Amino acid sequence: MTVATWARRHVLSTEDWSRDEIELVLENTSAMTEVLSRPVRRAPPLRGRTVVLFFAEASTRTRVSFELAAKALSADVVNISAAGSSVEKGETLLDTVRTLDALGGDVIVMRHSASGAPYFVAARTTAAVINAGDGWHAHPTQGLLDAYTLRAALGDLAGRRIVVVGDVLHSRVARSDIHTLVPLGASITLSGPPTLMPSAWRCGALPPGVTYEPDLDRALDGAAAVIALRLQRERAESGLLPSLREYARTWGLNEARVARMRPDAPVMHPGPMNEGIEIEASVAHGARSLIAAQVTNGVAVRMALLYLLAGHPS
Repeated sequence: MTVATWARRHVLSTEDWSRDEIELVLENTSAMTEVLSRPVRRAPPLRGRTVVLFFAEASTRTRVSFELAAKALSADVVNISAAGSSVEKGETLLDTVRTLDALGGDVIVMRHSASGAPYFVAARTTAAVINAGDGWHAHPTQGLLDAYTLRAALGDLAGRRIVVVGDVLHSRVARSDIHTLVPLGASITLSGPPTLMPSAWRCGALPPGVTYEPDLDRALDGAAAVIALRLQRERAESGLLPSLREYARTWGLNEARVARMRPDAPVMHPGPMNEGIEIEASVAHGARSLIAAQVTNGVAVRMALLYLLAGHPS
């Protein structure tokens, strides 16, 4: 694998990434997939390096995925969560940064409920910072693993139309999927309730390569893939939806709807799923589903990023 063109110190968002940078991560992900297929799933590039996992927001999949990725590259791992830490006692983010820096970590992987928090940390630490999700802003590793999963299933994404359905307004996953898939040549059709769409996008001021179709049946006609977003139940309680039942009826993925896509079109979801609301169980666990593959590929993508940031001589 080559790392000659990698020049980034942090991975905070893929919004300003070039196609070549995305391709480099996907190329390295393929190499890491080979490592994970070995009987002993361990390689030495991060031996002697420390990866700090700072999750101020609850997570299972992403945190465990990063931990497995770091350990597969022989790194030492330090876990810090908000629960039971000084954050819970009122410690400021700045004080937390100073603590993280004092730990001497080479890479800080962080998730935080405040959009922009990883940028704040990156500007105040000597470590490389990977954004594992910040507020509604970005989840770059999810976008990269979705791109890798789709490429593995469909091949070249140029000219492929991908549907992203659900609560786009509050979704860092939707934003990162757009920033990653469009540079690879895909187009994105957003679908979902108008109340859960950014107002400017709903009114037509969409990013390049993106369209909005509120009617999910029309959006899915001939689509190459669909990514369903997790719906938080409080959206109905806050008045943004008539009811969860109405959402499931109008925008939930079911067998009849996915049949409108191309015959080879896969179904994806970043998890955790609300089965029976944004996706029926038969679809989530059916022949078209790549949801388990997303989880598996997440480890390889995160290995690739850790390697690029800390696992090779500068």
